[in-house]
Amino acid sequence: MHYYRTHTCHDLRLEHVGAQVRLSGWIHRKRDHGRILFIDLRDHYGITQIFCEKDQSFFKELEALRLESVVTVTGRVIQRTLATRNPKMGTGDIELSIEDIVIQSKADVLPLQVNSDQEFPEETRLTYRFLDLRREKLHQNIVLRSAIIASLRRRMIDAGFMEFQTPILTSSSPEGARDFLVPSRLNPGLFYALPQAPQQFKQLLMISGFDRYFQIAPCFRDEDARADRSPGEFYQLDFEMAFVTQDDVFSTIEPVLTGVFNEFANGNLVDTYPYKRIPFQQAILSYGTDKPDLRNPLRIQDVTEVFSGSDFAIFAKAIENGCLVRAIQVPGCINQPRSFFDKLNNWAKDTGMAGLGYIVFDASEAKGSIAKFLTQAQINLLKTMTHAQEGSAVFFVCDKPQVVWKYAGFARTKIATELDLIEKNAFRFCWIVDFPMYELDEVTGKIDFSHNPFSMPQGGMEALETMNPLDIKAYQYDIVCNGVELSSGAIRNHLPEVMYKAFSIVGYSAETVEQRFGGLLNAFRFGAPPHGGCAPGVDRIVMLLANEPNLREIIAFPMNQQAQDLLMGAPSCVDVSRLKELYLEVKLPPEKSIV
Repeated sequence: MHYYRTHTCHDLRLEHVGAQVRLSGWIHRKRDHGRILFIDLRDHYGITQIFCEKDQSFFKELEALRLESVVTVTGRVIQRTLATRNPKMGTGDIELSIEDIVIQSKADVLPLQVNSDQEFPEETRLTYRFLDLRREKLHQNIVLRSAIIASLRRRMIDAGFMEFQTPILTSSSPEGARDFLVPSRLNPGLFYALPQAPQQFKQLLMISGFDRYFQIAPCFRDEDARADRSPGEFYQLDFEMAFVTQDDVFSTIEPVLTGVFNEFANGNLVDTYPYKRIPFQQAILSYGTDKPDLRNPLRIQDVTEVFSGSDFAIFAKAIENGCLVRAIQVPGCINQPRSFFDKLNNWAKDTGMAGLGYIVFDASEAKGSIAKFLTQAQINLLKTMTHAQEGSAVFFVCDKPQVVWKYAGFARTKIATELDLIEKNAFRFCWIVDFPMYELDEVTGKIDFSHNPFSMPQGGMEALETMNPLDIKAYQYDIVCNGVELSSGAIRNHLPEVMYKAFSIVGYSAETVEQRFGGLLNAFRFGAPPHGGCAPGVDRIVMLLANEPNLREIIAFPMNQQAQDLLMGAPSCVDVSRLKELYLEVKLPPEKSIV
């Protein structure tokens, strides 16, 4: 008989009745019935009920053990009576009569309960993450994560991709976030950077003659935490393909994602491919975001024309000053009480808007404080532009062009949520395409890359030389599911002269480009194939499939909101001798101290 176990705590069934077996696991629950002590013994696979009687020599020792102590028990499998069977457990038809026990490890008083769904503070959960991970829901989420990654890997290999690992210590790159820097001991004063993405290396693999690469890639960005973004580290399904167009990339990854989502959707609907494609500018106008949730049926319209020169002075004057008016038509609002509209207006003000005006259309007239300022012709135009019907309400957002789209997007989501209009139990995908190559930095007023600096501009060199940079589109794309951006990707710029020109527009000299990206540029000069790829976020895919709103629930060892690992105590101080080896000295700002 094996020293620790002959079976797992999920294995035993009626066919094992009468057999002598050995199990090892954690004490999940205890129920003392006086003369009999019942214990739920748990391991990674499941739970088995075991019991011992009071006259057995080890009864008191077992009775004194705290929950989460680890034991090995040997005993006989017994069939439960009909009245005591538990159909909710796989092992619910049997129990184990203990004949011998070995205590492997005694547990101290628990800082959090493993056998309940009770909420505990984040600090407690992360400090004792090893206990938190024993809890059923979180434990299953991590198992799900493993299964999803295995499925992604299998599907990519079946699609003809080869898996390669790219360096973790590399050079700094302008990926849009701060790098994590690593000082070099052998090269004093110089630093490595942890990769924000394997961008340059996967392009180099294509130039090296490999046709299809993928990797479950760790990426590192020194940025603030969000519910859907872990501080510091995240993983993505990184892939690249040679001799492909944008359409080729889409048709390759869509079956992979659809297959994985169907495999783990747990009965939810999954979009079939090809996925809907939405140009960036249309997404901003119609959805108020470049990450639209297509489960939300509401759409946004520009109705500035209706109010331009109208008697509704608030909007008319704002339009004269360069503002725009966006409208959201919502069917079936005729019976909503006044308090519903007042609540939305107060929410809008709290969000930073001037308010959320509205008009309601009934059979005979348009109602609301705004309607009386519009002529019948303007009302008819509004109905035509928004497709308003009898019973519809039309909500309005008026503001400057740089924010009106965002506020309209907030309102679209809020209204649909309040009215419970968002489709349930479905995964809806779309591609956002035709991203602008450049954008204007609102703080500095300078032109910068809007997305990936290594993308091919639509129109190539001619566009860079003849067009207003803010009008140039790129072969860049995002894949979005249920309002969550899963991935960014692009057809890459593989021509040195185009790369020099693209970077010069944002202020990089040829010398700087050579210094920062010399390895990639040098490779371009020796025959680079057209290539492109994408990188769906593994963490966000698991979040969606696990139906979890926070990444903390699908990552084994996450950091807290302050980018601290409370379990391992990172980041931490290092000895002065180590700093000397790296030719570094710590100089803190006055208000900071090392603790």
